[in-house]
Amino acid sequence: MYRVVLHCDGIPIGSGLQAAIDITEEFTHRPWHRNVVCTWDGGRQILVLQADNDFDENGLALMDEFSDAISACIKDAGDGNIRLASSTRLSTPA
Repeated sequence: MYRVVLHCDGIPIGSGLQAAIDITEEFTHRPWHRNVVCTWDGGRQILVLQADNDFDENGLALMDEFSDAISACIKDAGDGNIRLASSTRLSTPA
């Protein structure tokens, strides 16, 4: 199991907080990603997405789906830049 954290900058400041709420809800329809939380870091003006899954160590699949969710949830999303902040292998219970 992996915990992947992504950052996206370039989001319109006035859209960030609501986008985080909407994106978190959007991921409830994507059960292959678990424990998904999207938050708005207003100080750094970035969306932060954290999710657990058992197949995406490098975060590329999550990046693709985060991009889709941003496009669906933010009018005039602009040219945001999504990058991998971290990927951590979680220990699995014995």
